[in-house]
Amino acid sequence: MLKPDIIINLHLKPSKNTDKMNKKIPFFLSAAAVIFSAISLEANASTGLISAQDTTNAPVEKLPPNNSYSPAFIGQTRIAGIKTQTALDIKVLAEGLKRPWGITVLPDGRLLITEKIGTMRIITTTGTVSEPITGFPEVNSGGQGGLLGLTIDPAFAKNRIVYWTFSEKSAEGNLTAVAKGTLSADEKKIENVNVIYRATPAHPSMGHYGGRILVDKTGNLLVTTGERSSLETRPQAQFLTSANGKVLRITKDGKPAPGNPFLKNAEARPEIYSYGHRNVQNLAFHPVTGDIWTAEFGPMGGDELNLVKPGKNYGWPTITYGLEYSGAKVGDGIQQKEGMEQPVYYWNPSISPSGMSFYSGNMIPEWKNNLFIGALSGKHILRLVIKNNKVVGEERLLADQNQRFRSTMQGKDGALYAITDEGRLYRIAKK
Repeated sequence: MLKPDIIINLHLKPSKNTDKMNKKIPFFLSAAAVIFSAISLEANASTGLISAQDTTNAPVEKLPPNNSYSPAFIGQTRIAGIKTQTALDIKVLAEGLKRPWGITVLPDGRLLITEKIGTMRIITTTGTVSEPITGFPEVNSGGQGGLLGLTIDPAFAKNRIVYWTFSEKSAEGNLTAVAKGTLSADEKKIENVNVIYRATPAHPSMGHYGGRILVDKTGNLLVTTGERSSLETRPQAQFLTSANGKVLRITKDGKPAPGNPFLKNAEARPEIYSYGHRNVQNLAFHPVTGDIWTAEFGPMGGDELNLVKPGKNYGWPTITYGLEYSGAKVGDGIQQKEGMEQPVYYWNPSISPSGMSFYSGNMIPEWKNNLFIGALSGKHILRLVIKNNKVVGEERLLADQNQRFRSTMQGKDGALYAITDEGRLYRIAKK
């Protein structure tokens, strides 16, 4: 059952009070150290995770890396920790959502959220949850698939058009598909549905679909895809003849967008914007520069934050800061190669970066232009301070909640919203 507006009781000091849903008290988020409640402290005692006594300038990651690879430049990984000084008010607005995956903001401030099983919900900023919105094409929700990322048309207030990505099953296998449709006036279903693009070739794998989607400043769609996870499909990230392992740029009708870097290359797909990606589950525009930022899953270690430029090769699987899950090297075990881009930042061990967004609001001024990433295996919200396209500070938020954070989004009210695989919607605001 969906429960609105549950308030979390968060403590600066450990407490035996386990009833986290009854009261609201001040909560100061630590940067280099994760502040835990009593339950979290007990649960993490055997894991080696950090405590509130760690120094505030130390890197937030305290676990050893999975390998001995060296960064290409100072500050590419394990940058100094930072600390939010603003007292934060943290609420669970809703729980019981069915594996929420994508989140966007409607013109009136309400949140439109995808559920992996193939439905959407509208949730108000006070926690009222709609009935499931239906009418979508069938999704293959097995593995990492389902109804994935979404965004609305800039003219949504007039045309009510929604764009989304999903995993589609075909005779050849599964693929990442892009569709659009109109939200009905009663907000109960999607109408006039049209699948406008399919990232081929398909493959039986049920992993690494990518799946984030945004409208860029030219009115075209940016879509992220994964290389479909298997050793067989992995090389496709480097193939300009494949749509997998890419950032794609298409029109609202699914055609290659004007100005794409490979439009005049007869041996490349004209919809490709960048390539050499492993599994990109996030996408965000910097609020000042308009630059495109993504983060992607590495294998065992080597999750990456990238500044995406047209036509550039981001290296997977030729270069990586991660290892195979067996502990073996990936390919030749190299981290740099001419003609391939270095990540702006990387994580080792992995945190599994999913949906992300920049904060541009005025409610919490110290967060201005900071990047917030949902970490799945890391079970926290990551805050990154970026200056001159370099990460200069890192903070872990809500690590005591023990949730797989799937995505973040700034609301029209200036609060930060986040969804989790466990079915929660959080609101993070100034106290």
